[in-house]
Amino acid sequence: MCRIARKTKNLVKKLDYLTELRDIFAAQKPQRSILVGDLNIAPREDDVWDHKKLLKIVSHTPIEVAHLNDVMSAGDWVDVTRQDIPDGLLYSWWSYRAKDWDAADKGRRLDHIWATSDISSSAHSSWVLREARVGEAVRSCACICQL
Repeated sequence: MCRIARKTKNLVKKLDYLTELRDIFAAQKPQRSILVGDLNIAPREDDVWDHKKLLKIVSHTPIEVAHLNDVMSAGDWVDVTRQDIPDGLLYSWWSYRAKDWDAADKGRRLDHIWATSDISSSAHSSWVLREARVGEAVRSCACICQL
């Protein structure tokens, strides 16, 4: 019960943060800008190892995805990683629970690279540096794109 309440509280904070970002970008549209970071949301079905199983798990819930899409629209952001790699499973984070995380491949794409639409066509050659995810202490890895 406490665990669910804590997750709900975290989800509420995350949604508030996304709403604030949306409002900032709507009020002042960014230009010639890049946004990178661990947004802790895997928005697409092919950004998670099992879409149906993760629909009720924080990081892939429909409400989080809707809020993230609102942020993208408000800032006229383009997901440059998916611009370069439009199809297929793509992860930047893997579960630490599996004994062999690489073989289990239970991942999520939580780390993002976005560019405003005025410069997004300059971004290319995106990739996830999966090799950088080593051991139990590091669950995420670097996402890279060239401009």
